[in-house]
Amino acid sequence: MSAKLLDGKAVAEQENGRTRERVEALAARGITPGLATVLVGDNPASRVYVANKRKTCKKLGIASIDADLPADASEQQLLETVARLNADSRVHGLLVQMPLPSHIDDHKVLEAIDPRKDVDGFHPQNVGLLALGRPWIIPCTTQGILRLLERAEYGIAGKNAVIVGRSNIVGKPTALLLLALHATVTLCHTRTRDLPGLVGRADLVVAAMGRPEAIRGDWVAEGAAVIDVGINRVGEKLVGDVEFAAARERAGLITPVPGGVGPMTIAMLMENTVSLAERAH
Repeated sequence: MSAKLLDGKAVAEQENGRTRERVEALAARGITPGLATVLVGDNPASRVYVANKRKTCKKLGIASIDADLPADASEQQLLETVARLNADSRVHGLLVQMPLPSHIDDHKVLEAIDPRKDVDGFHPQNVGLLALGRPWIIPCTTQGILRLLERAEYGIAGKNAVIVGRSNIVGKPTALLLLALHATVTLCHTRTRDLPGLVGRADLVVAAMGRPEAIRGDWVAEGAAVIDVGINRVGEKLVGDVEFAAARERAGLITPVPGGVGPMTIAMLMENTVSLAERAH
């Protein structure tokens, strides 16, 4: 048995096509959706991520409002930049690229973003709405995971879902959304006992721990769906959090790394930006 690949790159292209149609509809009303990205410092991975976001904006007709600050920028300078972008009518979606330099308080910065422009869905107000089942915006990676499963016609209701990783960016919001879609969810972390056993009983595995190939292929149940959010550089190679080759022989559905969840995250960022523009007008 060899799992069906969930081709995030192909699905992202389809989603971007739908987003482009919505951008054109807004343009006909004289509205250009705008995404502001704030980058602090020279983290190589962050620079690549932000460059991809800005490139996709241009491709879809979304205005990219760029704000780059040096690594030694003060917390106050960053907060002032966020305040300026909050007040800018061209900006419908606003994100500050993480991680930030150690001298800046991430929480203070996220709380400074206008919740109505919080395109990532990380402001405490939007996290609360998500927990209540009334999301203003769905975090991009979680939205990308759900959209991939939807396009594969994978029914979530009643499934046993195991999420490995409890971050505020992926693990927790994905758990909340899967619960809302009637899955039975187990959220695992570094102190979870018998992780192989839990993974082995899962219908759906979401790996988001940031450790290369930490989830072994022989843990995966026959026919399970495996969503690998991890992206780790090992030498010259990019690998996920799942031992891909072995897992593919057992799973029913699996995402590759690269080319799985990554392109979907950016596609959902564009979709969220357009959604916020439509609501603003």
